[in-house]
Formats: sequence, C-alpha cells, structure tokens
Amino acid sequence: MEYDVATLIQGYAQGYFLMADEHDRLGWYGSRDRTLIPLDERFRYPKSLRRVLNQGRFDVAINRDFQAVVEGCANRETTWISDELKDIYGKLYKAGWAYSFETWQGDELAGGILGIAIAGIFIGESMFFRIPDGSKVAMVKLVEHLQERGFVLFDAQMMNPHLERFGAYRVKNKEYQDLLEKALKAECAMD
Repeated sequence: MEYDVATLIQGYAQGYFLMADEHDRLGWYGSRDRTLIPLDERFRYPKSLRRVLNQGRFDVAINRDFQAVVEGCANRETTWISDELKDIYGKLYKAGWAYSFETWQGDELAGGILGIAIAGIFIGESMFFRIPDGSKVAMVKLVEHLQERGFVLFDAQMMNPHLERFGAYRVKNKEYQDLLEKALKAECAMD
C-alpha cells in the first residue's frame, strides 16, 4: 500500500498510529485508552536522573541523525518498525513532520526519541538508548522543549513501566479525542 504524506498526517491527526504486525504488514491502529506524558507539574523523574542531568554528560540535539534514531528504535528482537515504516518515517522527516530528539556523548549517539509533531501534539513513536540514561535524559529534555513551545499533548501511545516513572497516565479514548482536538488547534513548532 502506498502512503502519501497528507494521508499519513490525517491518520495521526485522527488519533491512529501505524504499526507492522509479525508478518511486517503495516496497518493503522487505535486504542481504547492512550498513554500520555504530562506536560505540566505531574511530569516527574527519579532523583538519580536529576544527578545525571546536573552532571551535563549529554548534549541534546534535534534531527542531528534522524536515520540513526529510527534504526536504533527498530533494532530490537521484536519490533513493530518494519522497513516500510522506516521509509514512511523518512518521508515524514523530509516533509517536516517527523523528528528525532537525541542525546549525544561527544560524537556518539547515546539515545533518542522518535516522534511526529502536528500542531500542538507530539506523538512519541519509539525510544532507545545505547548509553545508560541516554533515553531518559532525552525524555526530560524533550518534555522541557515541548513545554517551552506550548505543546498541549505528548502522546506516548502505550504504557510501560519506563514511562510510568515519568508520570505517564492513561486516558480513555473520549478524553483523548477531546485533548487531541484542542492540541490540533494550537500553533506550535519543534524548532
């Protein structure tokens, strides 16, 4: 199936997300409840991470090496990021919709978060790390970045224990759709 950029953005803007199944067939998915990363005082992180942040061990960049972040996110024993989806992320990146929020130690990519920004919503597709704390620092710095730019919604799609430590919470689809509608009216930019 051919996915053009306008159709892709329309799908994400309606609250759907793309995933490949175990046979690498791509499809649109929705969810009865969504996981959100708070962009307010509910966002939190472990004290040990505060020490890491204070040490300044990582530099932060946006789209310094987008393709490496996509590859890092897909490089798992079991992944929903098929080759076709990698190509789609590349297409969205070239069109100015997809972003990689990265942490670096010198010239080494430490970790990153892959996502799509539409108006006032950032849709976190995946994250990875190569150096311990690389993705955690990316999460804190990304939230700060989104807050500074007035983003309304950080959609993390599905809950996991890692996200819970940052204050992630679930909302039912109705509440998500209301928040999505509000976020799509906001005029925000990643850069």
